Amino acid sequence: MHRRQLLATGLAATALPGLNACATSPGADPRFPVGADEQARVYTADELVAAGSRELGIAAEAMGGAIERIFADQGDSPTAYIAGEEAAGAAGVGLRYGRGALHMKDLSASQEVFWQGVSIGWDVGGNASRVFTLVYGLYHPDMIYRRYPGVEGSAYLVGGLGVNYQRADGIVLAPIRTGVGLRLGANVGTMAYSRQRNILPF
Repeated sequence: MHRRQLLATGLAATALPGLNACATSPGADPRFPVGADEQARVYTADELVAAGSRELGIAAEAMGGAIERIFADQGDSPTAYIAGEEAAGAAGVGLRYGRGALHMKDLSASQEVFWQGVSIGWDVGGNASRVFTLVYGLYHPDMIYRRYPGVEGSAYLVGGLGVNYQRADGIVLAPIRTGVGLRLGANVGTMAYSRQRNILPF
């Protein structure tokens, strides 16, 4: 009897780690990536310059300058990018709404994403922009859907180009915007990314 108890205890101890791994599998909850997830393929500068200049409709030289600046600040390993468009306006309090497609090398197709944000600060004007966003630290597409705080200082003129950063839970977004309008200011706010469009920016 004692030997049977020891064997049963040993088998249970062997099986439990596997059961625990299944219970906490990151596949069931993309907020908790594992080491293997961090092997997502990254985009090179040349790939991003080509895609960004095509999506924004600007010269490769201008796009290359923006990519170079972001790589200097954040590193050369973005795992995704978002290409889309947005509209924004502000008079002290600002609102921003956008829609785009998330691209990752491991995705068979792009994934639709919406964003909406609110800001407050010394900020006046409005603009319609095309946006190309570099994404760092994203190892599963569903991880994009969350709220990102950010600080933005921008001066939009006709055909202007601007970059700012948003960070949350180890993910960094670096939107590059070019568009039409007039907007001068600096503000602090948040941006929420979602699977569907939300009217309320909160």
